[in-house]
Amino acid sequence: MTFGAWNVRTLLDRDENICPERKTAIVARELLRYDVDVAALSETHLAEEGELVEHGAGYTFFWKGLDASEPRRSGVGFAIKNRLVKQLQECPIHISDRVTTLRLHLDNDKYLNVIGAYAPTLDKSDDIKDKFYEELAKCIKGVGPGEQILLLGDFNARVGRDYDAWPKVLGKHGVGCMNSNGQLLLSLCAQFQLAITSTMFRLPAKYKNTWMHPRSKHWHLIDYAIVRQRDVSQVLVTRAIRGAHCWTDHRLVVTKLRLRLQLPRRSVENLSLMQV
Repeated sequence: MTFGAWNVRTLLDRDENICPERKTAIVARELLRYDVDVAALSETHLAEEGELVEHGAGYTFFWKGLDASEPRRSGVGFAIKNRLVKQLQECPIHISDRVTTLRLHLDNDKYLNVIGAYAPTLDKSDDIKDKFYEELAKCIKGVGPGEQILLLGDFNARVGRDYDAWPKVLGKHGVGCMNSNGQLLLSLCAQFQLAITSTMFRLPAKYKNTWMHPRSKHWHLIDYAIVRQRDVSQVLVTRAIRGAHCWTDHRLVVTKLRLRLQLPRRSVENLSLMQV
């Protein structure tokens, strides 16, 4: 299966953008172009909770934001292929406007818990950052020890490339230097024995970095795909997609995992047609 993480801030929150079509339709079309089964969306800036179906490209959007009366500074959600939505045994559960979860029933009675996250930016207060990481830690603790985890999103964190200081958490192919937000993310991963797959593949920097600083014009890696350390072998690749365009200043991050959804029993006879 193919999963994605995409910060869609500049697309979904601005009504004045001169888009040729619905903003969700643009996201759906690009996800379809790269055959992404499930995408975690961050910084959507959409209010309340909602669900929307894009029949053209074939995706259903689920989101969670703040109340309509509050400033829209965050927001998370999922875009899921319509054919997979029909197979879901559980709907996404929104923890807050910064953390959302989706539990997928895999074959062999296993489960994958996809957690979408949007972390506070570097300039936010320690209280806001602590609240986010407390929510995230509580969410991870709630996952059964035998179940898989895929943590996706914009963490506004630079984790650097000090593999020796963070063995099994970082791979040998990180980029840049760690900042204070990166320290928080690395500590969380070490606590729960998670691995940042975005640093584990030998790729050119242009296929790792996900966001360009608007002033310095330097590229940084701040959007990640993270799994349990024991499940790293199931990750085929994690990379940034330069060709995906949807009016956002972040690159789409795609990670491919070696796993398969469990099909509904009534569809066993169509197994060859419905495998993911």
